[in-house]
Amino acid sequence: MSTPDLTVTDDHLDSLVSVLDLIRSGQARTRSGLQRISGHGRAVVTQRVAQLIECGLIADERLGPSTGGRAPRELYLRSNTGHVLVAALGATNIGVGLADLSGNVISHHEEPNDVAAGPERTLNRVEELFDKMLAARDGRPPAIWGIGVGVPGPVEFSAARPVSPPIMPGWDRYPVGQRLSARYHAASWVDNDVNLMALGELRAGLAREETDVVYIKVGTGIGAGLISGGRLHRGAQGAAGDVGHVATGDDESVICRCGNAGCLEAIAGGAAIARDAAAAAAAGRSVFLAGRLAERGTLTALDVIEAADHGDGIAVELLNRSGNLVGRMLATLVNFYNPSLVIIGGRVASAGDMYLATIRQSVYRRSLPLATRDLRIVRSSNGETIGLRGAAFVVLDEIFSRAHLGRWINSGSPAGMPELSGAN
Repeated sequence: MSTPDLTVTDDHLDSLVSVLDLIRSGQARTRSGLQRISGHGRAVVTQRVAQLIECGLIADERLGPSTGGRAPRELYLRSNTGHVLVAALGATNIGVGLADLSGNVISHHEEPNDVAAGPERTLNRVEELFDKMLAARDGRPPAIWGIGVGVPGPVEFSAARPVSPPIMPGWDRYPVGQRLSARYHAASWVDNDVNLMALGELRAGLAREETDVVYIKVGTGIGAGLISGGRLHRGAQGAAGDVGHVATGDDESVICRCGNAGCLEAIAGGAAIARDAAAAAAAGRSVFLAGRLAERGTLTALDVIEAADHGDGIAVELLNRSGNLVGRMLATLVNFYNPSLVIIGGRVASAGDMYLATIRQSVYRRSLPLATRDLRIVRSSNGETIGLRGAAFVVLDEIFSRAHLGRWINSGSPAGMPELSGAN
């Protein structure tokens, strides 16, 4: 395939990016639709579409519905021309996947993992799983265009590395992106895991029709992903949404892993629920939890959820306390930020309707009536792949952005260009 020589001026690049974004998002499927939505003239749209077709990024081989005349050719992204490696690291699990250029996860795998074991052990396993996934592809598979990774802690997005993550000992400033870029010779981006979940919901989940959204993950820790005006909000340094370390004022005697007292996740997160459940079991306050503790030697938040499902009063009390505290924090966000949708995810959220109802009650009780008038608070229903999809969208948004598209489009692919990201 010949590739056109693009002299990429600022105006040229702006229109090229906008046309491509409209096509890959599905907002415009025909040339006339591009003209109407983008505001570009017919000649500009025709030229940019021709360039993108010749570069192999889009195609127009499908016929759309006729409105009375000749059926128009529909434009679509050639999503199978490249692959993206994605990984979502949690406190207690690893998820890895392979995605196409539309952000669809083609294959994925999840398994238990202790992120506190350190970056070498965890990333060694991620690379093993990536390698197996790549080796399992049939025929002549497309090149790897990029790598996206989510981690459960604050991330300096521009440098693709975590910074002082409380639940990730040994990971501070570890060059995650640089390591993966060197191994797979592809650009790598690293973000907070909850940001990826929020982005996944925005592009392919419950938030597709929304522009202002809060995603709350209640797992071992607690974090928030913020969508503002239809875009992910990371903040000045990438630390936006770290609500797990908001002081609750509920119990100042509990020291968080960050070193402060009374943090929300130290009292209401999954690890805190498990800790308090173990104490209650040891004190003989719960027969169910005591039996589970004797059987396994430890308890998790999932054990508490199971106990609550069996009617255990202590388990119900612990989950209600967590939901109430998360709701109080969320009410502050609702008053300050005024989202139209709040999505609750994470393993603790699998406690179901009771937990969600407690959060809702706390939010509605403590928020302004105008802020909650049209507010929806729902539980995420996208399972283990939503973070992987979000990781893919982070990579694709960067690759197809104004900052990067002009650097690789003449070669037809960003494969083999690790320098595109700030991970090097």
